[in-house]
Amino acid sequence: MNDGIEITLNKLRMVVFDCDGTIVDSQRAIVEIMQASFELHNLKLPERNEIIWGVGLDLSVAIKRLLPERHGLDINELCKTYRIIAADYRENRRFEDPLYPDAESVIRKLHADDWLLGVATGKSRAGLDHVLKLHNLSQLFITKQTSDCAAGKPNPEMLKNAMRDTGVSSELLFMVGDTTYDICMAVNAGTHAIGVSWGYHGIEELLQAGAEIIVHNYDELFTFLRESLEN
Repeated sequence: MNDGIEITLNKLRMVVFDCDGTIVDSQRAIVEIMQASFELHNLKLPERNEIIWGVGLDLSVAIKRLLPERHGLDINELCKTYRIIAADYRENRRFEDPLYPDAESVIRKLHADDWLLGVATGKSRAGLDHVLKLHNLSQLFITKQTSDCAAGKPNPEMLKNAMRDTGVSSELLFMVGDTTYDICMAVNAGTHAIGVSWGYHGIEELLQAGAEIIVHNYDELFTFLRESLEN
């Protein structure tokens, strides 16, 4: 009996997705919320590209990199303001972060093919739950790693937690993300790292960070994952 259990556990494989820039295109909301937060604190508004480059990082880190070197401000207060505005956006449905093309169908196909599914994101748990519930995907993910339960990317803690929670080995965990932070997290955790071309960081940057492959759409991702089991 024990041998059978060990064989079953050894066959577990999992795909962990980043959220912003990988499952949903949330840049409009993130840019508006960040700029509104800076405006309330009478700060110079950061440019869109500067904000987008920090998507995926822990919120305090993402905000700090947008401030002057000697700002003398309380980052915690800025984070609090951001979260209040973000909660207002969610509760009042200011707009809905759209799924990338074929994201839902491929995620459901992977689930049907017995892949375990997870999320590792710089979002808060409230933010992640809102997005997944909005698109009726929440029940498909067995592990949900967020910025308020683990160290931020590129620290590997989120992926280590996902492996601990599911029993999946690093050799059979595939991290999918659009930023160098996702790729570096996967490298640091000793897992596979898949970059996507439709998000917020460039292809060359993802490759230099250690991505094994860059996929250009969700169908390519599905094909790569299915073929990876045959090698």
